[in-house]
Amino acid sequence: MKRRTLIGSAVVVALAALSLQGCAVVNGSGDDPNTLRVMMGADTTYPKERKQWQQDTAAAFKRTTGADIQWETYSSAQEELTAIQTSVISGQGPDVYAIGTTFTPTAYATGAFVEMGEKQWDAVGGKDRFDPASLGISGPSASKQIGIPLASRPFVMAVNKDLLAQAGITEMPTTWDQLTEDAKATTGDGHYGMAIAYADGFDPWKFVWGMAQNAGNTIVDGQKAEIDTKAVQDAYRTYFDWVTKDGVVDKAGIGWNNAQALAQFADGKAAFFPMTTTTAINSFKNTKVDGKYEFALLPTVPPGATERPADGIDAASILSGDNFVVADYGKKQDLSFQFVKQTTSKQAQLEYYRLFGQLPTNAAAAAELAAQEPTLKPIIDAGKLSKPTAFTGAWSDIQLSLVDVVVQSIPSLKSGEVTDDQLRKRLQAAQKDAQSTLNRQKNGGL
Repeated sequence: MKRRTLIGSAVVVALAALSLQGCAVVNGSGDDPNTLRVMMGADTTYPKERKQWQQDTAAAFKRTTGADIQWETYSSAQEELTAIQTSVISGQGPDVYAIGTTFTPTAYATGAFVEMGEKQWDAVGGKDRFDPASLGISGPSASKQIGIPLASRPFVMAVNKDLLAQAGITEMPTTWDQLTEDAKATTGDGHYGMAIAYADGFDPWKFVWGMAQNAGNTIVDGQKAEIDTKAVQDAYRTYFDWVTKDGVVDKAGIGWNNAQALAQFADGKAAFFPMTTTTAINSFKNTKVDGKYEFALLPTVPPGATERPADGIDAASILSGDNFVVADYGKKQDLSFQFVKQTTSKQAQLEYYRLFGQLPTNAAAAAELAAQEPTLKPIIDAGKLSKPTAFTGAWSDIQLSLVDVVVQSIPSLKSGEVTDDQLRKRLQAAQKDAQSTLNRQKNGGL
């Protein structure tokens, strides 16, 4: 994975240079002008619902435009990055991408996606149809944006109320150390304090990012990487110790993805399921935790502290979700905007929430949902306390480097310990890779 990360860094810079020279625009999308190509992340949690949504969406699109939709997918952050790179290099590919918000800076840096002006916003129903908070990572500034919000996914904890009550816990932990202690108190008799997925391709870096932010470390400060630091080391140490030293995570979790950790919580075998979103709601229906769980904010006080330091950041979550971006190398931008307008309407957004549990970015839909479901308050609060990742074209590679530290540590976790020396060396390597990517990005003029 480290090798692929380095390759990705070099290609992003090459793509940026190509786009600046105008070389990325070749033959448009290079396919049927009456077929819109849309790429989204594969949905392993709700595959049947996703297939039905795609069929219904395509049918409605056909009725209103006469055009078809060709659906394409990526299944990992690396595939997401590679798909963007390949399309920009060739000038061919999907007309619309639904990308994770943290990948929007990388897409912006290529110069290959439509910048949203007044005309473009009007074409998707107006900029004011979107919740202002959801636009926080659509571009480097309010006047330079490419991301059109599709879904909002603030991260929170799901909590098993019964297991907390049995342990005498009456208040939700607000510090990472308190979470660890509460997890210890709820571990035993076949239960674990936390459900964690160490092998997930998306989750691990978010824990590290959050703890570091709470300590005042933003991972990227301007053009300087801040990975080989005490705050980041403390974050990884806390995260690794849960399964090794503290014993509050099932050792099987070392090889799990998020869906497997979710399943453990849904089976009533874990007290806390950190780093989840509203997407879990449908999965909890008719399970052992149905009616016995609630959501709570993730801690915002860093490891080793009882209160947030003066420079600490009250980041309850990354500014998370999906943005649509429209390729400017194609000739189907009118169709692309009609597709985005259709899927971000109030009714479409409420249906998207019903199927997948993802919060609407449509302001009217979000307001209606909040009024109807007061149990969503902690998640809505998390959305208000969300902070964006650094807006730099280098971020996608930096994100992969953070995950790579965990990937390299999996064998050590299985053996029972990640030593300080091992962690230090991996952070030094990640720091070097991240700084190199930032330097190349800077020299590319972006």
